[in-house]
Amino acid sequence: MGVDNLTCTTGFILMGLSNDRETQILLFVLILFIYSFTLVGNLGIILLVQTDSHLHTPMYFFLTHLSSVEICYVTSTIPQMLTHLLLGHGGVSLIQCALQMYVALAMGTAEAFLLGVMAYDRFLAICRPLIYATAMGRCRQLQLASGCWVGGFCVAVVCVIITFSHPFCGPCCVNHFICEIPMVLKLACDDTHTTEFILFLFASMDILIPFSVILISYGLILLSVFQMRSATGLRKAFSTCGSHLAVVTLFYGTTTFTYIIPQSERSPSNEKQIAVFYVVVTPLLNPIIYTLRNKDVHEAMAKLLRRLGFAKKS
Repeated sequence: MGVDNLTCTTGFILMGLSNDRETQILLFVLILFIYSFTLVGNLGIILLVQTDSHLHTPMYFFLTHLSSVEICYVTSTIPQMLTHLLLGHGGVSLIQCALQMYVALAMGTAEAFLLGVMAYDRFLAICRPLIYATAMGRCRQLQLASGCWVGGFCVAVVCVIITFSHPFCGPCCVNHFICEIPMVLKLACDDTHTTEFILFLFASMDILIPFSVILISYGLILLSVFQMRSATGLRKAFSTCGSHLAVVTLFYGTTTFTYIIPQSERSPSNEKQIAVFYVVVTPLLNPIIYTLRNKDVHEAMAKLLRRLGFAKKS
């Protein structure tokens, strides 16, 4: 029996980002640095929101869930990636691959839903301020956040099950650095057209439905903002929405390329480059984008530093 006809019964070999040893070490140091700052940044947001009563609002409640999603996502992908870079090879068992695929997909789906919920929250705050406190009460916040998490895990379990219902043929090399459905599915021995269609439907639902909510919400926000007579109101509206729009652009731009655009129109090198962006870079940028020009977060951070004795009290 030829090597190409062997079934992948034990696992896969992830080909990684580079075969050059010096490049692997350089990437290990760089990605470890980024991973550390990603954890610190997102944990910092969660800590600030929990400790400062002024941040106990729906917007920051959802932001803590977004940070939690980012922490789970990078922890499901980057440590394995770092291990493979350090060892110089990337073998994973079928169970490890399925678990990574499941957690990463669940977190990615939950993030898509959360971004839609956050846009809806901004719409209510800016366009319906009189009913905002009632419409986005504590119970509603918990319902929306729980729905995002449960929806993410439900979508992920279906997608992973139908992916691993196929037998996989050798050589069992995945031209990627993590286990992702489109790349793993290329190794299936049998016909995958039905599975690909189902996955496309799920991807379209996960991406297009929240994105439609975001577009409608911000369309109504823009309409309301342009009707404002107050320059202060305009600045506040653009300030609170600008960071969210930046994160939305980063997230939906990369995920659409991976899960919506047909694979025939993508090259393996482009897939890896885009994947590096949403696996490594975007989770780091999220806390930076949300805190860079946010005065509430700056004040909360200053209070916490004074409380811890790292800054002088004014």
